Amino acid sequence: MSRFDYFVVLAEMRTGSNLLESNLNAFQSFDCHGEAFNPAFIGYPNRTEILGFTQAMREADPDRLIDTIKTGSTGMGGFRLFHDHDARALKICLTDVRCAKVILTRNPAESYVSWKIAQETGQWKLTNIKRRKEAKAVFDAAEFEQHLTRLQAFQAEVLNSLQKSGQTAFYISYEDLNDLDIINGLAQFLGSDERLETLDSALKIQNPQPLADKVANFDDMTQALAGIDRFNLTRTPDFEPRRGPAVPSHIIARHAPLLYMPIRSGPEAEVQAWMAALDDVDVEDLQTMMNQKGLRDWMRQAKGHRSFTVLRHPAARAHAAFCRRILHRGPGSLGEVRRVLRNFHKLPIPGPGPDETYDKHAHHVAFTAFLDFLRANLRGQTSVRVDANWATQTAILQGMAQFCLPDVIIREDEMPLQLSALAQQVGYSGAASAAPAPPDQPYALADIYDDDIEARVADIYQRDYTMFGWDRWR
Repeated sequence: MSRFDYFVVLAEMRTGSNLLESNLNAFQSFDCHGEAFNPAFIGYPNRTEILGFTQAMREADPDRLIDTIKTGSTGMGGFRLFHDHDARALKICLTDVRCAKVILTRNPAESYVSWKIAQETGQWKLTNIKRRKEAKAVFDAAEFEQHLTRLQAFQAEVLNSLQKSGQTAFYISYEDLNDLDIINGLAQFLGSDERLETLDSALKIQNPQPLADKVANFDDMTQALAGIDRFNLTRTPDFEPRRGPAVPSHIIARHAPLLYMPIRSGPEAEVQAWMAALDDVDVEDLQTMMNQKGLRDWMRQAKGHRSFTVLRHPAARAHAAFCRRILHRGPGSLGEVRRVLRNFHKLPIPGPGPDETYDKHAHHVAFTAFLDFLRANLRGQTSVRVDANWATQTAILQGMAQFCLPDVIIREDEMPLQLSALAQQVGYSGAASAAPAPPDQPYALADIYDDDIEARVADIYQRDYTMFGWDRWR
């Protein structure tokens, strides 16, 4: 039996509360009724009542509306509550230990800019990326200060009330709203055994760009907020789902104490061939598909072991992913993703695969269209999963760190020298150099690479360019 009778999502405008409500309502266990205590409407702008309870009835007795949501909802009922909603309802919820508190937060500067953009465009929700409207916010220092003061006062009131009554809340950030495990953890907190297999993809992130690209007078904004670094104004927004450690994909040499932690769409085949050659065995003799316990046992036994991974330039990696997983059909391709990209995203690639009519120009057009998809995909604006073949290498390394980090990170162009040195460090002097990866088919990246492709890749993979200092490909 749940320790709660109902829940409240304590949030603000432009913090992602619509998306959180959508995720909660995807569970049969929960029934969220929107902004039940918004002074301007009840639940939603186009509604006149909640479960038969009208706005006039709510004004007369907010306690009765909460009782109605508790008893009349399908599953556990709840609603969203902002700082400027009915203060009587806030008091009822905060003092009721049978009310589950879910606190949704977002960087205040980002929520303010998002609010300003929504005011300009009139677009408060996005369900189809093709209908997205663009505008830039104009930062008003005095207005932002008022926004921040109200926000901090509300958060302090909530925190103080919870502390005094010995209650706890489930805290969730804007960036966590696309994390399936966290949403399922919220369901567990609320007392449900139900778990989702996928999240609702109907709502899209509207403005995934860095703040510098969303504010018309960004210099004025940075000057106004000088000395306040908690807003992290220049960071690149991260909407990628968190990745797991992917231990079953790790590869152990036959005898050498070497652990390869591959990054998909990198030089995986070449590294595996090099590892096999160290012990004069076939690639099939390398050990993989291990679980975490088995790999820990190997680590304990393989004294002096070294673990490593190989980075590939984002442009080369995106091109490899496109050629191997999307352009061609057959083994290794992502057939279902390929179908969605052709049918919905109108990726201009031949259905059966490239033929004699598919020339370099067609390849350039198709690859740049794929890059446009990657841009939206990595920013959480498509229903297609962020596949490991094109996820940022930063996110993949962060996932690896949940089990262990590679103690050597090698760049592909330094592979011959670095792998030979690594082999020597574990007692394999005179090891042959790793072979370079062959050009992609049917055309190499060098055949189509230009300034436009570089600019697109640098925009898509800002995290990797920043973290690893990438410059232009070659």
